[in-house]
Amino acid sequence: MDLGIAGRTAAVAGASSGLGLAAARALAAEGVRLAICGRDRERIVAAAGGIDGAVPLVADVSTTDGATGFVEAAAEALGQVDILVPNAGGPPPGTFATTPLEAYAPALELNLLSTVAMCRAVVPAMCERGWGRVVAITSVSVRQPIGSLILSNTARAGVTGFLKTLALEVAGRGVTVNSVQPGLHLTDRLRKLYGDEQATADAGAGVPAGSLGDPDDFGAVVAFLCSAQARFVVGAALPVDGGTYQGLQ
Repeated sequence: MDLGIAGRTAAVAGASSGLGLAAARALAAEGVRLAICGRDRERIVAAAGGIDGAVPLVADVSTTDGATGFVEAAAEALGQVDILVPNAGGPPPGTFATTPLEAYAPALELNLLSTVAMCRAVVPAMCERGWGRVVAITSVSVRQPIGSLILSNTARAGVTGFLKTLALEVAGRGVTVNSVQPGLHLTDRLRKLYGDEQATADAGAGVPAGSLGDPDDFGAVVAFLCSAQARFVVGAALPVDGGTYQGLQ
């Protein structure tokens, strides 16, 4: 299927590896011109080297200044930003009992305010042009909180509320805003989390689909939500988790 976005431009945050990189690759395969960012110059340059024409930018989107700076640099490099994929790593683990109050503000800046900042930097121009796509990468924890991840659960729920509200405000201007909620996907971060291949495989066995997700499949879902055909998908928060979330809504 031709997604109708060849020649469009995209800024993909947190794309030096994992699901951000998979989303960038999927968009590039559809003919989208890309700017991608990461905190480590060597890693983001290496990632861009595997995507024809991708512009590597060094940026730390864990702060609002870094997030704004990334999309502004992307717009300068590409001419404009038609597609925005906000993405960032998660804050440290912890429970209510073990997490100090001062840890919440950095978590909110990382997983909520950075996305707000990126949207503020590019969505008004999308509205003026009458076309735009925002597809944020969040987590299935928004629907089903994950134990010992109270900071991530809290911040990502907040960004989901922001994205839904923004979606309703700009839908009539040709701009769609959605989010994709990953479960367990076979990324380097997951391998490091579980420590060895057997433990990683065991984690996949607990997913109803029977395995860990393929990052490239996840990227394809992101690309579809950026497509011309997805123009009527507004404010969706889509789990891509192999059945991990088992609620009715």
